[in-house]
Amino acid sequence: MVAREQFQIELDKVKAMIIELARGTESLLRDAVKALYTADIELAKQVIAYDKELDKRDFEINEAAVLLIAKQQPVASDLRRLIVAIRISSDLERMGDNAKNIAKSTIHLGEKHGIQIHGAIEDMKDIAIRMIDLSVKAYENEDITLARKLAELDDLVDGMYSTVLRELLEETATNPEKIQHIMQMAFSGRYIERFGDHATNIGENIMYLVKGESFDLNE
Repeated sequence: MVAREQFQIELDKVKAMIIELARGTESLLRDAVKALYTADIELAKQVIAYDKELDKRDFEINEAAVLLIAKQQPVASDLRRLIVAIRISSDLERMGDNAKNIAKSTIHLGEKHGIQIHGAIEDMKDIAIRMIDLSVKAYENEDITLARKLAELDDLVDGMYSTVLRELLEETATNPEKIQHIMQMAFSGRYIERFGDHATNIGENIMYLVKGESFDLNE
């Protein structure tokens, strides 16, 4: 097997690892938000435990990409593919951290907190899931049109978070005794908002991969 063919095989393995990591991150967010709404402390603990597995996968992706750079000394688009792989893996790992933080908020709230979780947090989660699905498709196909759409969805999440935060702050005025619990809900909205930011970063990295220059999709 010629060196180029072997390099492509190894590059495809890295790509597959990233897609697997993305799916794990998506699952983590789903479970974290489900635990929040159902006050499922055991599920929240499972989310926290599984995040460690995603951290391990991020490390393995970085190791594989760095090893390929060292062995093959790629240039141009091949080097960008490996640089982008490391960047995307890092964003996915941080997305997992945000899901983990929602689980921590769930544990902090406890089983009998007596407040209703804001409905828009579920809606924010649904858009964030769409963003990670879109980012995977954009990455698989190196599709900058799909990558650009991530910014539009991120704007939706940002707007929803602003509304949630305003309404929750208003609620603290009428329920001051619940302020600690209400703020944990606000933090959870913030973690989903940050999740969306990292998905947008993935879009920017796909733009860099294809175009060879940096882009800010939030401009």
